[in-house]
Amino acid sequence: MPIELNNPLPVDSLTADLQAVWQGHWENALRCWSPYVQLSEPIWCHTVDDERREGLTGSFAMIRLNDHRIVISLRQVAEKRLQAFATEILAHEIGHHIYCPADLADNARVMVRIRAGLPTKEHLAPFIANLYEDLLINDRLQRSAQLHMADVYRQLNLASGDRLWHFYMRTYEILWRLDRGTLAKGDRDARIDLDAELGSRLIRSYASDWLGGAGRFAALCLPYLLKDEAKGAQENHQPWNDAKDAGKGGEPDGLTEIEDGETDAIHPSEDPDLSGVPIDSAPDKLEKEPASDSPPARITGIKTIKRYRDPFEYAQVLKAAGSDIPEALITARYYRERALPYLIRFPVREIPLASDPAPEGLDHWDIGSSLQDIDWMGTLLSSPTVIPGMTTREQIYGNSPGNTPDRQTLDLYLGVDCSGSMGNPAVQMSFPVLSGAIMALSALRAGAKVMVVLSGEPGKTITTDGFIRDERQILKTLTDYLGTGTTFGIHRLADTFKESKPNRRPAHIMIITDNDIFSMLDQTNGGKIGWEIAKQAATNARGGATYVLQLPRYLMNQAGARQVIAPGESRMLSDGWNVAHVDSTDEMIQFARRFSQASYGKTSAGGPHAK
Repeated sequence: MPIELNNPLPVDSLTADLQAVWQGHWENALRCWSPYVQLSEPIWCHTVDDERREGLTGSFAMIRLNDHRIVISLRQVAEKRLQAFATEILAHEIGHHIYCPADLADNARVMVRIRAGLPTKEHLAPFIANLYEDLLINDRLQRSAQLHMADVYRQLNLASGDRLWHFYMRTYEILWRLDRGTLAKGDRDARIDLDAELGSRLIRSYASDWLGGAGRFAALCLPYLLKDEAKGAQENHQPWNDAKDAGKGGEPDGLTEIEDGETDAIHPSEDPDLSGVPIDSAPDKLEKEPASDSPPARITGIKTIKRYRDPFEYAQVLKAAGSDIPEALITARYYRERALPYLIRFPVREIPLASDPAPEGLDHWDIGSSLQDIDWMGTLLSSPTVIPGMTTREQIYGNSPGNTPDRQTLDLYLGVDCSGSMGNPAVQMSFPVLSGAIMALSALRAGAKVMVVLSGEPGKTITTDGFIRDERQILKTLTDYLGTGTTFGIHRLADTFKESKPNRRPAHIMIITDNDIFSMLDQTNGGKIGWEIAKQAATNARGGATYVLQLPRYLMNQAGARQVIAPGESRMLSDGWNVAHVDSTDEMIQFARRFSQASYGKTSAGGPHAK
């Protein structure tokens, strides 16, 4: 039976025969972990072009967590004379998929812990994580599956004067009770011997809790990275660097919140379970304390930990995990993940009498809307070439009065201050922007459309293409940053709400800004003062309006600021606007609850800041 190859190019007979042999070892490799493991057969690469197409560079094998695949370069296997180790190499790659890191989420979580143990060398986290995972996998296969993992390293003959590589190989020798020099080439070094002993204990002790041991292993490796970042070890490990791009193309969730223990990256010598030195044997305290029946508190030196990581830290974790998500979308994902637990029931307006839909014409259909909304006949009549989001049309329906009450969903207009005083939401957590994300996602869930306008006046502006339902585009625009001007250009409201349109669905206006908005409201543009434009826009929108103000406590404690803010907020309320202060998680939650419970046009969603 001919061998089915995964590339159309001519294949060397040597690698074709090698593929047939290694395919015969695939089931044995799976059984090294469990007879019930199901995993797709590897992608076999015979040529450099095959490897380039699959993204395999440097190493002779790799894993992809996004599609759960293994890629093997048979060309490199033959070059390195590893033909006899099919089961060993295949079982090693399988171990990455079902043991560590196993999936995209744990791949990112181990990077967090490794980075915590590598201060100033965080960019080397993928390299150290791969060393750690290989130790765990190879030790299990050598001992439990009786595979010849040590012989693979001997065949590669990766001798080096690098101290990290010497420590790494010496750890294998201790784990497998091999004679000194079997793998670790170099002069005897007492420090390396001690670290390798600790490393071997760590691998065995944390085999079933490998996430818990990751930070400790990184702390053990850190001294070897300080001189030249262990370039020799990195070169030696290159053929085994199979998890370098494991997270590429993936979008792991659950990384905004800091988990318990993820920053506990203590050196193994300080771990009593590894060092054999109990905590009670620590040096005596400088000052004697009175006797107490309660046990003494353990002094760890660890500061109080914040609950969530900042957007910049979140982006660094994703990059370390191999994710290739564009920078702007990383920030959007961060605020989406933070917003999801706080989604609210987006307010609706009660209509005295229900109505039946009556078709009144066509409007543009955008990508974020449901496919069922497309009017195909209207689309084809407007253009014979169908381009989604450009030539597609949807039917607009008017109202035919009924006899029972009905509810109407409000659209949402989000105006975001992108001046320098607001800060970049991609660098530091912005509670006003998070509040906007909560409102936008809640509105989309309720069936509303959202328009986002970023403004730093005088300066630039970025907007969505009107009111849309494309969640990704909405969040990408919301979390963008300009850094120009001083505040949101309130006069821009006239562009959208210049007049009241009865056939347009009511919209709620939400402006996210800070104290600089008061100076903008006092300015005149086009013959109208900002206060008048804001008041008229709130009326024409027909769905209420809210200022979400970022006013830090230090600012509110200044008498001069209070003399401007207090009367300004009073005028906002008298002009039909709601006012909310959001500069912390508690204030954000309170605002979201008030907003959800408000009945626009009847009660207020917010009020002046509590004095």
